[in-house]
Amino acid sequence: MNDYTTKLTTHREFYPMSDLDWSVESDRGRIISTPAFRRLQKRTQVFALELNAAVRSRLTHSLEVSQTARFIAKTILKKLDDPHLNTMANAFVSTSEMASLLHDIGNPPFGHFGETAINEWMEKCCDNYLMNLYGNEKLKEKLKKDLCSYDGNAQAIRIVHKLQRLNLSYTQTASIIKYTRGAFEDKSEDDSFSYLEKKPGYYFSEKDFVENLSETLAIKPGHRFPLTYIMEAADDISYLSADIEDAVDKGILTLDKIYELIKVESYKVNDKYGTNETMLLDIVEDNYFKAKSKEDEPYQFNMFLTLTRAQLIYKLVNYVSNLYIENHDAIFEGSFNNALLEFDKFHECSIAIEILQNISVEYIYSNTQVQELELKGYAIIQGLFDIYEPLLKLTTYEFEMLLNGEKIKCLICKNLLSRLSKKHLVAYKKSVSTLKDNENEDILEWYYRARLVIDYISGMTDDYSLYEYQALTA
Repeated sequence: MNDYTTKLTTHREFYPMSDLDWSVESDRGRIISTPAFRRLQKRTQVFALELNAAVRSRLTHSLEVSQTARFIAKTILKKLDDPHLNTMANAFVSTSEMASLLHDIGNPPFGHFGETAINEWMEKCCDNYLMNLYGNEKLKEKLKKDLCSYDGNAQAIRIVHKLQRLNLSYTQTASIIKYTRGAFEDKSEDDSFSYLEKKPGYYFSEKDFVENLSETLAIKPGHRFPLTYIMEAADDISYLSADIEDAVDKGILTLDKIYELIKVESYKVNDKYGTNETMLLDIVEDNYFKAKSKEDEPYQFNMFLTLTRAQLIYKLVNYVSNLYIENHDAIFEGSFNNALLEFDKFHECSIAIEILQNISVEYIYSNTQVQELELKGYAIIQGLFDIYEPLLKLTTYEFEMLLNGEKIKCLICKNLLSRLSKKHLVAYKKSVSTLKDNENEDILEWYYRARLVIDYISGMTDDYSLYEYQALTA
């Protein structure tokens, strides 16, 4: 028997509650009310700096993911029919739903291109400053690896714990730790954790917090929280029709083009796996001809998409809920080393996902409009780091003088410091307050100072980062 009372708990770092349902509602309110969540409305999904509000932002995407996660969680409860778990149904569903609202909260401006820009810039910066500090070489290498591994998943934990201080329940926080390896750690040689450790899940700065959380919820090292699998599956499902719908709004694809592409790609993917799965093609063909015969332009695509999305999501939700139940022991323990929708490559649902993903990669993400926006985003992020670099050139002593309002040689550093978030500065000061008399004080202080600059720039919205770049480059 998998005892969910060890996972769905009221534990939190400060002021724990005695009632599970009240704890869940408190988490929901904190998440919806946090500024970091609201900023998702001005962050890229696919099309950066988009003026058409109908095209998805990270916020609207997260709302769709949360609804799908709710559907999956309720379907699992219904099929599992565990009387003991049913008494905690609200916590099970709400935690899955809220994890999905939070899942992109750490994404920087311009999405994955923003992540790449941060990591490439930090690589040069660490070589120029961190690695030239006197002291522990192994620690410097570990911290360099950490700083050059920016990932939205790891940043989400930092935002929740350090930057916004949401004091969410350990249950809610654990549900968004998608990967189980620290950014400062190498991947395990044990293949049984290859997927779970594919990307960084948290930073060195949150190491102690994650370890304490994991111990409290009986999560073994390298293992995942069970409800994270639901959030991940909901995210994968929500991408399927969303990017294609946005591409139609942007004039990149048409209904006829989508129908032709799905036919061609279905043959390709089936040929790749030696299968003959037609689930997606059958749904698409039926709804394509139904829309063409029963609707007028421009409503044909609306009808096609509404019907196709509903039928496809229903099939996918039932599929992943069945997988969750069939692999319940491994999922509850957190050792299931797959995303649910990647578990069986030959299944009709996995085939459908690969078909749609291939179309998005070839015809949407590679579109010249998208690529041009990505290049602009890359230049903006790197340019902002160049502007704030003087703060990272300072010694520990000089930066302390600057914080204390004393004059230093760098004339622009005072102006740069004044632009940083006050919350981020408090997080920095709290982290370095414990370093006095530490033999690696200068190394660790520089690490937290670099995190301070990363926190500020990565926390910007797309439009604000453009404004800040333009304002500071005259």
